[in-house]
Amino acid sequence: MTVKAMKSGAVEFLTKPFRDQDLLDAIHQALDRDRIVRQQQSEISELRKHYESLTAREREVMSLVVSGMLNKQIAFELGTSEITVKIHRGHVMRKMQAESLAELVRMAAKLDLPPAKKK
Repeated sequence: MTVKAMKSGAVEFLTKPFRDQDLLDAIHQALDRDRIVRQQQSEISELRKHYESLTAREREVMSLVVSGMLNKQIAFELGTSEITVKIHRGHVMRKMQAESLAELVRMAAKLDLPPAKKK
């Protein structure tokens, strides 16, 4: 019964008789877990809103940037100039509210974006 309860999402399995403090501790643990899950869901929802604000080209550029490609490689891949890539990259950073490339990579991972498709 304990295993079934835990697999179904139980935080704790209390057997009778149990102390009041054990019940309170289990409730606090469940509330803490729920708060963390809600915070993560809210963060992902906010990231999705930012990502949806990107144009199709900016999404392409973002995908290639987070895959580790340099601006000149992205320009070659997309058949555009390096300056254009830099502009799109700047738009991506601004719209995603990323302060660094590492942060943008973490955002892409949280969004579970598919890897860049190279032509």
